[in-house]
Parts: sequence; structure tokens; C-alpha cells
Amino acid sequence: MLRPSHCPAQFNCIISMNTSRKFNIGNDLTQVPPRSARVRLGGFVHLPRLIDKARATLAGKLGVYVYGSESLLDQQFFDLTGISPEAFLDKVRDGSGDWAILQWVQANSHRPLQAFQIQAWSQWLETLPGLSPEARAWFAEFSQSLEPARPDVSTLFEYLDLDDFVRFGGHA
Repeated sequence: MLRPSHCPAQFNCIISMNTSRKFNIGNDLTQVPPRSARVRLGGFVHLPRLIDKARATLAGKLGVYVYGSESLLDQQFFDLTGISPEAFLDKVRDGSGDWAILQWVQANSHRPLQAFQIQAWSQWLETLPGLSPEARAWFAEFSQSLEPARPDVSTLFEYLDLDDFVRFGGHA
């Protein structure tokens, strides 16, 4: 058994090396969080997390997470690529692995995306303090409400990482 590099030790996420069955990590987001939004696939931040959320949506195990137009971060990805949340779900539904999904994204984006464009978008998204003034105010209040207070939590990705950690038993 292997522990995926994106899985903190306390979550006990294990990938079976038994190749006779299909196993998608991230199907049950009531038990483990999706991958961090910082994890990249093809240069895209959030894409592995989006894949996990899509798989969980299809399995009916999304838990407290949201997918597609309900998620501002998902919507940023779909706006960049021009792919609809429904089309993305259809691709994930066919059981494809991450690499095949990335290739499909690249082939189905409304315009070809150059590596520098993906990198710039990813860097912008990773350092974003929130997608709206309301979100930024909420993040500031949230980080101060933690015990102990966490003024270092200032970006959307920092909040998501901390929220995933705390939600599944970690301490702020």
C-alpha cells in the first residue's frame, strides 16, 4: 500500500496497488478531503481537486463540498477553459484517470492555452485573497476566530487547506 503525497498522515488515505480493480481516490469526500487546490495537473492548480469533487459528485459522496457553478473556484477553471461543469462530469464519469482527463481538458478548451497562460492563471488563483469583498471579509473573520487565531490565513488556498485539515480532525 502507498500513501499519496497529497494525503496528510492523519487522514489514512491509501491507494491499493491491486490493479485488478479500479480505484479512484477522492470518491468519498464525507470521509477524506479532496486534494489541495495547490496540487497541479498540467500546470493547472485546482484541477486535481476538481476531479476529486467530480468523482464524489458522481458517487453521491460530495459531503460539505460543492461542485461546478456553486463553487467559485470551480467556476474560475470552467471560465478559463470554456468547458461546462456538465461536460467535465461526463468525462469523469467514463472512469478516466487524471492524465486522460487533463488531455481531454487540453483538447476541449475553447481556445488553446499556452503553458505561460496556465502558469499565470494558476499563480493568480493561488495568491487570491478571495473572489469577492465579502469572501475576503469572511476569511479575515474566520482566521481570527480560530483557536489559536490564524492571521497567516490570507488567501483562498490557505483557507481551503486549513478548512480541509480542521474539518477532518486536525487542529488549527
